[in-house]
Amino acid sequence: MSDPVRLARRVAELARCSRNEAEQYVQGGWVKVDGRVVEAPNHMVSSEAVEIDPAAQLQANEPATVLLHKPAGVDVATGANPALALVTPATRWSQDASGVRLLQQHFQRLVALAPLEREASGLVVLSQDRRVRRRLVEDMDAIEQEFVVEVDGALDPWGLGRLGHGLAYEGRALAPCKVSWQNETRLRFAIKGVRPGQLRDMCAQVGLQVLSIRRIRIGRIALAKMPAGNWRYLPVGEKF
Repeated sequence: MSDPVRLARRVAELARCSRNEAEQYVQGGWVKVDGRVVEAPNHMVSSEAVEIDPAAQLQANEPATVLLHKPAGVDVATGANPALALVTPATRWSQDASGVRLLQQHFQRLVALAPLEREASGLVVLSQDRRVRRRLVEDMDAIEQEFVVEVDGALDPWGLGRLGHGLAYEGRALAPCKVSWQNETRLRFAIKGVRPGQLRDMCAQVGLQVLSIRRIRIGRIALAKMPAGNWRYLPVGEKF
């Protein structure tokens, strides 16, 4: 049995490349140890079979941003039932067309962004990318979000107009937003700077009780037809 060595060193020997290039191959998910992908260059190997994917490419791995269809009852960030627990290789949407290769490192250090009530469902963003974090924290009030809200009750006279312009929340006059009926029981809101609890309060002010809330868009990024509990990657270059 040979003495244990770092996986990156073994890859450098097999590929006849530099140690730095070998580390990129490993971190890129191109190397298997006894048939299992290992992404840690410091992983120690001795007599194990080390294979390099013939399609391996030397390229830096971009930080991942994940778009999750959060079910109702799941916490976005902290809580007993966090959204992060739903993001696993098994729950990646089968129709994800991002072209991003799935890597284990993509499930580490994900930060939940864009608040959404626990009892609401819909689009949630989790990201490793500082640029995305900055965008969805510093500029969030300027980004339009779209919600479908199922309601019950009788809408007050002029209620639809008041929802669009004329209400206040927590003592602050609300900026105009776009509101329309999607069908007989569902309202569609296109709104900026929305706060947790705001949509429920707005509807209550015009005589409606909210039964469910679903966020279907943040900026230019839409939930589309992704099922609840599934996620997909945000393609590199696609922005909110």
